[in-house]
Amino acid sequence: MTEKVKVVTLGCEKNLVDSEIMAGLIHGRGFQLVDNKEDATVIIVNTCGFIDAAKEESVNTILDMAELKQTANLKALIVSGCLTQRYKKQLMEEMPEIDGIVGTGDFDKINHIVDEALRGKRPVLVGNPVFNYDADLPRQVTTPRYTAYVKIAEGCDNACTFCSIPIMRGNFRSRSMESIVSEVAGLANQGVKEISLIAQDSTNYGTDLYDGFMLPTLLNKVSEVPGIEWVRLHYAYPGFFSDELIATMAANPKVCKYIDMPLQHSEDSILKRMRRPGRQKDTRELVRKIRKAIPDVALRTSLIVGFPGETEQDFENLKEFVREMAFDRLGVFAYSKEDDTPAARLPDQVPDEVKEYRANTLMEIQREISNLRGGRRIGQEIDVLIEKYDGRSDVYIGRSQYDAPEIDGEVFVSNARLNIGELARVRITHSYEFDLSGEVIA
Repeated sequence: MTEKVKVVTLGCEKNLVDSEIMAGLIHGRGFQLVDNKEDATVIIVNTCGFIDAAKEESVNTILDMAELKQTANLKALIVSGCLTQRYKKQLMEEMPEIDGIVGTGDFDKINHIVDEALRGKRPVLVGNPVFNYDADLPRQVTTPRYTAYVKIAEGCDNACTFCSIPIMRGNFRSRSMESIVSEVAGLANQGVKEISLIAQDSTNYGTDLYDGFMLPTLLNKVSEVPGIEWVRLHYAYPGFFSDELIATMAANPKVCKYIDMPLQHSEDSILKRMRRPGRQKDTRELVRKIRKAIPDVALRTSLIVGFPGETEQDFENLKEFVREMAFDRLGVFAYSKEDDTPAARLPDQVPDEVKEYRANTLMEIQREISNLRGGRRIGQEIDVLIEKYDGRSDVYIGRSQYDAPEIDGEVFVSNARLNIGELARVRITHSYEFDLSGEVIA
């Protein structure tokens, strides 16, 4: 009997890529991939362990899947990803429902883990996370056919005091440029038009393999691949955002005028405790340079509120910073006290209710800003990647280059017959809180 395998992905896009590679390996092994968990004889839960909420979701998902051993066809439950890398001993001791685990640096051995689990051996394979996938590994892309994520590096060397990524993913290690371009070419041959390049710290790309920062070169090479229309960059660390990178993004028409640059805070005292390079004046200067060189750029950032020692005055200053910078997109996170991180040992921990209040307050401020920033698009002509059709309202829904998949706004188009996955030229006529609407230009 052919085993039927369901892969469940939690967490970020980097985890999604890992899941797609595991699915490719599973498929190559001759097992059948299924969407319905009720049909599965093997389930792989690819977990996130970044913050408490993600860990809780991972544990709950594992328990939910385990019930299928009693109610459906499940024979083996495998757990992979960041949670296993951090807590392999606890998981195996405290969750007998788990039949095998594999860490972030060993997911290319998933077929071995599945085979061993089906034999009842309860395998554990969690080594040092030094693995970097290559273009020759099979991959079952699960995103819509016109868009895909490509990891350009793994791990992180930035020892931010609040972050557990180096614990779970290891040190920073770039993929070779040849491997990345080869993978992008393969995806383009499958019909992918939009490539989102991802890494924990994309601006540091190449420093461990080549002589210097190579992200500008990589952006140009990826954009030269036939069939690729948009190249999107995620997680650009502000400390390494060079003038050359700004110039490349400004000059290359295929590189989306979209920058996802996590800043985490505005106040120098907090940034120092977070062990973030640069200070507030550096951030202001960088944003000024980016907007001068790329006037239509959409800037997304993320901020952490309630970091240990954050005072009321720090928060008031942060609110003013958000108003002044007027980011197009903003994500706000309440600080999460993570095991084995330096910040967890800092004094002056902020109460949870204060953290939540500050996060909600910042998002209310950003709501007004996003509305105003969207309003400046009215009258502009922009390309929209059409993603779906709402038959009830006879509206096509897509994204512009200023909107990343899943996390940003949408553009509604209603005056033409369009195809899913095509780029349509649209004149923007209305702006809403986070979305736009417009009409196709004949």
